[in-house]
Amino acid sequence: MTRHTTRLSYTVGTMYGKTSLGADQAAPRLSPRRKRVLAGAGIAVVLGLGGLGAWAALASDTYAGSGAGCVNVTVPSSTGGATFHYCGTKAKSFCRTEFAAPANDPVAVRARPQCRLAGLGS
Repeated sequence: MTRHTTRLSYTVGTMYGKTSLGADQAAPRLSPRRKRVLAGAGIAVVLGLGGLGAWAALASDTYAGSGAGCVNVTVPSSTGGATFHYCGTKAKSFCRTEFAAPANDPVAVRARPQCRLAGLGS
């Protein structure tokens, strides 16, 4: 019985010693070279994200407005919104259809002003 108790206390003591975090288990310090590498990687990430943000803020939107024979119409949809973008003969056909639609048609109501801006409506 004494032998079993001794073994149990030894196991508990060993487990406690392995799980306690003391000063002898501190993380190793980074060398100056590794610090420079991490700093360079951090700077590269910050510059990359900054460039991406600048591009997103300053890039032109190809679907910004109607004009030059192209029609862009945004209408409410079940997923939040839908964009119709047509150029050339497809734009003419779209505008013809929307001007022939009833006056209360939600797509036609939004499409007619855009067709006029593109020079495709009456």
